[in-house]
Amino acid sequence: FQVIMVEAAAVAEREQWSSWADFIMSCIGYAIGLGNVWRFPYLCYQNGGGAFLIPYCISLVFCGAPLFILETSWGQLLSVGGLGMFKICPIFKGVGIAAAVMAFWLNIYYIVVLSWAATYLYNSFTMSDVPWKNCDHEWNTPNCRSEYIKIPCDSNRTIADFFNVKVLTHDHIHEYKKQFFVGDKINWTVCSTADLSVVSPVKEFWNHRVLGISAGLDSPGGIRWDLAFFLLLVWIVCYLCIFKGVKWTGKVVYLTASFPYMMLFCLLIRGLTLEGAGVGLEFYLKPDFSKLLESKVWVDAVTQVFFSYGLGLGALVALGSYNNGTSVFAGFVIFSFIGFMATQQEKSVAEVAQAGPGLLFLAYPSGILQLPYTQFWSVLFFLMVLFLGVDSQFCTMEGFFTAIIDEFPQIRRKKYGREIFVGVICIISYLIGLTTVTEGGFYVFQLFDFYAASGWALLWLLFFECIAISWSLGIDRWYEHMKSMIGYYPSGWWKFCWVFATPSVCFGVLLFGLIKYQPLRIDAYNYDYPVWGHKIKLLCRPDIEIKCAMENAENMELVEDFTRT
Repeated sequence: FQVIMVEAAAVAEREQWSSWADFIMSCIGYAIGLGNVWRFPYLCYQNGGGAFLIPYCISLVFCGAPLFILETSWGQLLSVGGLGMFKICPIFKGVGIAAAVMAFWLNIYYIVVLSWAATYLYNSFTMSDVPWKNCDHEWNTPNCRSEYIKIPCDSNRTIADFFNVKVLTHDHIHEYKKQFFVGDKINWTVCSTADLSVVSPVKEFWNHRVLGISAGLDSPGGIRWDLAFFLLLVWIVCYLCIFKGVKWTGKVVYLTASFPYMMLFCLLIRGLTLEGAGVGLEFYLKPDFSKLLESKVWVDAVTQVFFSYGLGLGALVALGSYNNGTSVFAGFVIFSFIGFMATQQEKSVAEVAQAGPGLLFLAYPSGILQLPYTQFWSVLFFLMVLFLGVDSQFCTMEGFFTAIIDEFPQIRRKKYGREIFVGVICIISYLIGLTTVTEGGFYVFQLFDFYAASGWALLWLLFFECIAISWSLGIDRWYEHMKSMIGYYPSGWWKFCWVFATPSVCFGVLLFGLIKYQPLRIDAYNYDYPVWGHKIKLLCRPDIEIKCAMENAENMELVEDFTRT
């Protein structure tokens, strides 16, 4: 896409990029955010493998690309952040407020993933071997055993005795292998019931050492002080990256943007050379077209496009634009390793791959155990995770701060005004984020992820964003603005998308998903949230800001004018 730049004369003392190189590197850094490495591969295999790419590509064509151009040109036309965007159609200013609220909540919980990664990185450095390799640590339980070790069993029962049958079928053998990995012979000795309830050291390290996870949301427990320390450390790093504005940020991303790409490439080469890599890639790309009839697949596809492109959060407006093609590439890296793990454990890929955070902190550390120089690969991998996360974090933070400071320019005019304001918000965010690093913090984290910055809210926001430009301002007037910036009228395809296709897809997918809505549940822990837990979502719903802003007296007059026209 052609990058559209205009003079920022309307905004006094506004920072500018030092060079095009700084701008482009910031765009690259944001493009390979942690969500692309963590979220996309899991969604792809969960929603039909290669079939998921169909709704993903449709969403990209009808929503991602049009909204990408819309937000980029909108922000650069006005040279303001997310809140200032709606000066051209103030009736919808509540949408800008809602986007800022969503970015605020996203900044609070997203950074927690980095504290988890920092814990893994620290433990990779400080011990003679990675601590999730064996079961001789204080946090391990008697049931701890590696999933890669063939364990002799004390019982003399056969597999046929275990199933209480005389004729053993392949189904029995497959079912037994699913429950416990002991070897490759038909006449295995059957393990005792206690042996069948084994837990891998990787999982125990995650649950007991990192999370210290409690029984549920109503058992918050105490603060995990090591996580609290790493969370503070990451907040300090992010503050130092952005407190001076884009001139300083543009220099930081030379390191944080380039290293993850090099690391992903190295991991891909290593992963493709492992035994069983083809099995993982086949599972990743093999389509299951029956999944296309499920509403969840379409909701996940559309919202993943929004998350991948940073739409609706103000980051695009603050940075300008970026190009994104890393999600699918990261999927090849992840699933080449998962295929290797499945082959080594004689399990299916579906049994090895984990959901959400588990894909990053369970499946990958387990795969690293089978590589030579385990600590070396572990350090490199979690350094990559930190760089990916820091890139995404300070870009989203920049979008939030730009929106607020543009709305209140006196902050910028005061000596050290920006530095103090950014510091205060970081401190407040850190204190709120402490709720996610308690023993019950993982359940709070999932609430944030499901409600505070969810796809439902993004669909709602971006629907109104299209309406603001195409129907309130008027698509013909907007095309005149575009011509004034680039010298010619954009293709009629974009007009069709902005007026009809994009808002229709956003609203249609939102409605389709709500019809079959299911409340949040954590399958990995077989945990259903209490009713009061779901009500917490009311504290961070961005649609409330839309409603409040549209109901004030000034905007009610605009509503009447809008409806008359």
